[in-house]
Order: sequence, then structure tokens, then C-alpha cells
Amino acid sequence: MGKVLVIGKWFESQTSNPLTLAGLRREKQENAHCLDQIKITAVSFGMDGTDITQLLKRFGHSGFRAGQLEVLMSLERDARALAVFPTGSGKSLTYQIPALMLKGLTLVVSPLIALMRDQVEELLAKGIPAARLDSSMARDQNLQIWNEIKNGKLKILYVSPERFNNERFRDLMRRTHIALFAIDEAHCISEWGHSFRPDYLKLAAFAKEISAERILALTATATPKVVQDICKAFEIPANAAIITGSRRENLSLIAKPTKLDARAIILATEIKANPGTSIVYVSLQRDAESVADSLERAGIEARAYHAGMEDEARTIVQNWWMTAPNAVVVATIAFGMGIDKRNVRAVYHYHLPKSLEGYSQEIGRAGRDGLPSSAVMLGSLEDLAALEQFAYGDTPSLSAVRSLIQFLSDGEVSKLLNLYELGTQTNIRGTILKTLLTYLELLGFLSQGTSQYATYQLKFSGNIDKILERFDAERQKFLREVFKAGKMGRDWLTLEPDSIAAKIGQDRERILKALNYLDEQNLAEVRVSDSRSQYTRLKAISDVDVLASKLYSRLEQRESQDLGRLHSVVSLFENAECYAKQLARYFGDSSDHDCGQCSVCLKIKITLPAAVTPSKPESLVTRAEILEVTTAHPEIFTEVRETTKFLCGLTSPKFTKSKLSKHALFGKLEKIPFMTVLNWCKSNLE
Repeated sequence: MGKVLVIGKWFESQTSNPLTLAGLRREKQENAHCLDQIKITAVSFGMDGTDITQLLKRFGHSGFRAGQLEVLMSLERDARALAVFPTGSGKSLTYQIPALMLKGLTLVVSPLIALMRDQVEELLAKGIPAARLDSSMARDQNLQIWNEIKNGKLKILYVSPERFNNERFRDLMRRTHIALFAIDEAHCISEWGHSFRPDYLKLAAFAKEISAERILALTATATPKVVQDICKAFEIPANAAIITGSRRENLSLIAKPTKLDARAIILATEIKANPGTSIVYVSLQRDAESVADSLERAGIEARAYHAGMEDEARTIVQNWWMTAPNAVVVATIAFGMGIDKRNVRAVYHYHLPKSLEGYSQEIGRAGRDGLPSSAVMLGSLEDLAALEQFAYGDTPSLSAVRSLIQFLSDGEVSKLLNLYELGTQTNIRGTILKTLLTYLELLGFLSQGTSQYATYQLKFSGNIDKILERFDAERQKFLREVFKAGKMGRDWLTLEPDSIAAKIGQDRERILKALNYLDEQNLAEVRVSDSRSQYTRLKAISDVDVLASKLYSRLEQRESQDLGRLHSVVSLFENAECYAKQLARYFGDSSDHDCGQCSVCLKIKITLPAAVTPSKPESLVTRAEILEVTTAHPEIFTEVRETTKFLCGLTSPKFTKSKLSKHALFGKLEKIPFMTVLNWCKSNLE
């Protein structure tokens, strides 16, 4: 790895007009020849005895793409780097190449199981020892991977951010030499980003805990503020943030805003006129089904894909789409993340995208092969009310936030929490509940420990007595007491470690060590269920109301930002300025030339069809009907905001548990803007 920096210095010394890395990015077009020279120079040098040409060929490349060599140089110079590359531009190579050159394990964090699975399969096919750990894997696979880590046989390991809540895994990583810690989708660390994930906030501290030699953060989309947050968290110097720009020269950005009732016909016409593999993005699961059906009726090969489908069904659709020449998948936004199909000819947005970050990622899935491709936006202002409800639906009531804090401040200092049950108890959605718990950690009120499981099940690999004969008398006695305290089914012995520990007077940890030993030695297969997250209160919460207001204000700010992102999408298509230039500016790229191939540059005049004037709430529902529901469930309808959510069809844990989401009034006002309904409820119900 040592010669990466040498190559960069050598190139600078050979050119008559040395260029800084920033200059290379800024003058990408003018200095294309220089970029080519960097590629040629890089592949002609060996690094620590490794022929970089052969390494690149092993990955199917003849040279580095823009930015890749700069990332390697930063990893050598600063042991830190941030790679902000457009979707499909080769981020993974920036940790896969170093992984083969460095001694030790490259640990890759990714929230995308599909990406982990596909990349591991590709690496194994190239003879590169790689593996993944995720919840979908069988016990035997996990045991094999753990042994390979301990024996130093793995070069690359992919894990999800949630894996770091597992104490066994954390302990193993502390005892493993981590040569490179790579964090994919690093924008998730910024709570002001478009897809904040609370678990990402803890990754920077963990990198220090395991003494990772080098750190590499990667993302396809990041505004200047998000770049700043990533660099601050992982201590990445400003000159080690490699941003190649968001432009895709082969991608035409076309807007054809269409009224909702005509959209299905226009979409079918567009696809027939431009055959090829395509993705159609929609906002809701039910839209994925209905739009796919309408395309099928129009004679187009189309299938739906969304989170409400079974895993097997989604896999079948994905495999079909990957291989069929003119396949069209109609999907919610999750589709395409981590899937590398290079010949997608078109991406359609059936509705307005929710953010420019999401829009940029989604259109980036077209034309990865470099051939002309298009991104067609069909949405209109008719979509706004429904899209705004995504933001409003996540924000709980102030009383819900207060009930959470009150619960955490009462009773035992240490609590084992079932987050699903806690979400139902407080009426806070799962992702927001985790966000609030993380906020409380960052404020110093809580500390999260290792997740625990309330229930263990054992399936013995042979006769129990024969298994026990392997142990000395004292351990045999202990294990017999543990087994006796469980409940034996036909094949599985069910154990609850907490109750067993109290019953036999032993530590829970000793019971768990025994179960893990049986598992590791293949003496029994162990399954776990009923996950509990451990939280310890670090200091007293002196004023519940003040803290609740502080956290609620933070959630309101997030809601406001989500709404702002949505309206930035509207501005993109309403402004008479090159779409590509607007996107570049949003992501901090000062590029000032027009793309020449978007709707604005092609002089195609567009108008976003206005939203239909909504009905008045009182024309659809009466005050008496609402009060009949709310007075019957006073524990749920604690604030008018909860009533508004109910009428707008926004789900909540308590609506689901009480089956109110099946009530005739649920969603009765879903086509009316949320704030209109909220203000009406305040005037008529308070």
C-alpha cells in the first residue's frame, strides 16, 4: 500500500502543470488527459510486491475510475478518506483493492443485505475470501464465518450497523486486527440527512474501540452539510474528502408532469416507445401493485416489488428483472439499492420523488454501462399531499414523547426493553423510537448495552446423557439443572435464561456461556427469539417536561427538513434552469455548464399540474362521528394530532394494536393535506 502515495507524487513531478486533487475534480473535462495519465501510471506500478494491473484485472477493470486513486492515496496519507461518488461509479473498489493489499481484516458496514449478498458472491467467484453476517443466515454458516475470522482466513467481512449491538461480535472485533473499517451509505450518520439511521452514530466510537488502522466512509449522495457531519464524526481531513461530482453525462433528465388519472397510459406509451430494462418508482406498496397490473394489461412485461411481499417473492422478481431483456419492475424506493445491473435504460418516477437525494440515487441506477439512458419524471403537484404525510406520520405527539421519558426515568436504573412493545406502549413508530433513544444516549442520559434474547431454544445433536458425559461432575449437575428448568417440546428445549437464573441461583452469564459452548461445539443447535435491548440510565432526569419538549422540538425540526426536501424537488422542476446544474449546486458542485439534454436545455416547456382542490373535512365526516371514536379510546387520542393522523390514514402502533386502522373513519380524509385536517380538528374538536 505504501506506493499509492508515491504514485501520486511521481505523477505530479512528471507533469509540467501539476494539478491538485481539488483541481482535478474542478477541471474534470479540461484535464481528461491528465486523469487518463493517472490511470496509466497507477496500473503500471506494483504496490508492496502486488501487481496493481493484475489486481484491477481481477475485478474486471483496466484502470482506475475518477476519484478511486485519490481515495487510495488519502488512505495512505491520512489513514482516513471519504468517497462521495455517484451511484454505480465504483465505490466498492476503493476498499476491495486495499483489502487485498493490507494485512488484516477489512470490515464493511452496510445497511443493505442485497448489496452484501451480491458483493460477497462476486468476490468469492473471483477467489477472494469474503463473507457476510446478517440475520438471514443459517447457524452453520455463522459458525464457519466466526471460525474463519478467528483463524485470519477472511479478507473482507460485511455486516449491518445493528450487528455492533451484539457483545459477542464486538468482543471478537476487539481481538481482530481491523486493517480497514469501511462504512457504506455513510450519509446515514447525519441526523439532518435524508435517511438518518441512529445506529450509524455509534460507528465512529466503535472504530476507536477496535483501533481500526484506516477508516473509509462511502456514499453516493451528500450535501455539503452531510459531508461536514461525516468528516467530523470519523475525523476525516477536508483534503481526504474525495467528491467526484453528481453529474452523469449519459443521462437525460426529462420531466413530463402528468395528471394522476392519465399517468398510467402515458407511462405505458413511454415504455413502449423506449424498450429496455426499466425501473418505475412509486410512493406506496399498493401503487406498485396497481401500476404493474396496468402495464401488464398494456402488454408490457412488468412486476411489482415492495417491502410488503414475502422475501421469496421479492427474490423471484429481482432475479427475473436481472435476466429478462425488457423487464420492468414497479417498485417502492428500496428497490435497486445494492443491485448492480448496468444496462438499465430508463428510470421513471410515477410520483414526485420525496427528496433530491433520493431522486439522485434512483436515477443513478440507469445507464451504468455509460450508454445513453433517461430519467423520466411523471409526477405532479397532485402528489404533494400524500408525500407530505410521510413526514407528518413519523412525528409522534408531545405526550407520546413525554410518556417515553417518564417510563425511562422511573424504576430500575437498568432496563431490558422489547422495542416493539415499548413502541406500542408509547405509540411511537419503531424508527423514531430508536432515534429518540439515541438522542438520549448522545445527551448522556442513557447507555445502550448488548441486546439480549429472552428465549433460547436448543435442539440436541444426539442423546442428552451422552452429551453430558463430556463434562465433569460439577458442570454436568449445572447443565442438568438448566435443562430441567426448560420446557421440552418434540424436538426443541425452550429456555428463558432470566427466570432459570433466578430459579437455580446461577448467573445469567454462566447459562449463556454454556449455551454458546454447546452451539460452538455442535453439541446442540441454538435458536434465539424475543430480542431485548438493554439500556442503563446514567443520570437522573430532573424535569421530564423540559426534556420532552427539547426532544419534540428536534423531531419537529426533522419533520420540517423532510418537508423542505420535498419542496426542493418541486423547485427543481419548476425552475427554468438546467436540471443537472441545479442538482450539482444542491450537492455542493460549483459546475456551471448546462447539460444540453434535460427538458430545460431542450426547450421543452413544462407545467406541473396543480393539485386538485380538496374537499372540506366537514363534507366527508361529522364531529359526532369523530367524537364517538375518540371518546371510546381516550388512551390513544391524547392530542388532536393523533386524531388527525387517524383521519388521514397514518398508522401508529396503537392504531394497529387496537385495530382502529380497520375502522371506517380511518383514512377518511387521506386526500386532504395534513395541516388542513389538523387545523380543522383544532377548531372543531378542542
